[in-house]
Amino acid sequence: MGRDWAAVFGVADTDHLFEHFQSERYRGREYRYLPDARHGVERGTAILGDAVVRGFPSIPRTLVLDPGIPEYFDGPVAVEEKLNGYNVRVADVNAGHWEEFGPLAFTRSGHVCRYTTETVRDQCPLDDFFADHPDLQVCAEVVGPENPYTTHDYDEVESVAVRVFDLRDRETGDPLPVAERRDLCEAYGFEQVRSFGVHDPDAAVDAVGDAIDELDEQGREGVVLTAADGRRRLKYTTSAIHRSDLEHAFALPFDYGRDFLFSRVIREVFQAVERDERDEVVRERARNLGESILLPAVETVRAVDRGEPVGDEHVVRGDPEVLDRLLDQFRDRGLELDVRADRRDGDERVVEFVKLARATRDKTEFYLEGGTIDE
Repeated sequence: MGRDWAAVFGVADTDHLFEHFQSERYRGREYRYLPDARHGVERGTAILGDAVVRGFPSIPRTLVLDPGIPEYFDGPVAVEEKLNGYNVRVADVNAGHWEEFGPLAFTRSGHVCRYTTETVRDQCPLDDFFADHPDLQVCAEVVGPENPYTTHDYDEVESVAVRVFDLRDRETGDPLPVAERRDLCEAYGFEQVRSFGVHDPDAAVDAVGDAIDELDEQGREGVVLTAADGRRRLKYTTSAIHRSDLEHAFALPFDYGRDFLFSRVIREVFQAVERDERDEVVRERARNLGESILLPAVETVRAVDRGEPVGDEHVVRGDPEVLDRLLDQFRDRGLELDVRADRRDGDERVVEFVKLARATRDKTEFYLEGGTIDE
């Protein structure tokens, strides 16, 4: 490799850093990606030839709005909706013959996804944008009931939709200021996440509280707060999404760790305390939380007892060849799929499938057959 990678990544021991990269292929071309954050380099960072696509940094969470927001920010704060989908970064890599493929979509872990690439190209005017801004990457959330990673219903999305939430330098990962980013997205016709305005930190406490009330009632996820220069971010989520996460996790109870449960319960605890909820409101919150945990788990154990497959259910729609590659991609990564339906709808192919949860299936069968737990 001819580049000064120590300068690119700001890491002295690049040999040790590169030991953590893994190799993958896209349409016959090899690239490397970083599955976990290392040495200050973000998870999902990819290297294609001499080009770098930086991963998206993790966003810290506050458990209380006050004093959480004023303590974290010292200037104006943009409040935007956090959507429940999967995070992608889109970049036009014009190096090492990768330019022949055009803009590519990278998942959060750093894989180039053919399905997502085609979806984003269909919905976003990428050619014009990258002709004018070749050094940027488009960060977006892919949402809707028909996607292969994270499905969640939104009234305004019939199948799948792309919503841009950030623009960053492809190689350094530096973000654009919020106002500049939103203006650019509007100028190029990108659909953006909803904005709840820009506020001083103290005023943002009430603004976020109002936004969370509205989003919670609609069963939506929450908000992300961003400093005006784009460099500091904070997230806060609704009770509705905590329950939804727990319902999903406990539908597959042996495929998600205990930390998943603990973190969401703790979020509910602090939210109830900060809102100074009455005893009867806290009890209602507790009942809802308990149902989110117990009911899906009981249904899953019953399903396994009946001999039915259990796992994450998905519906995807698109070009037949692209969906073939998507399913092969999952199988190549060791996922076991149960394809329940495969049909044509006009020129599109529609596939309904389940990513089988092997740990939940196997352990549930073991316990149903009399296996014991060492505690």
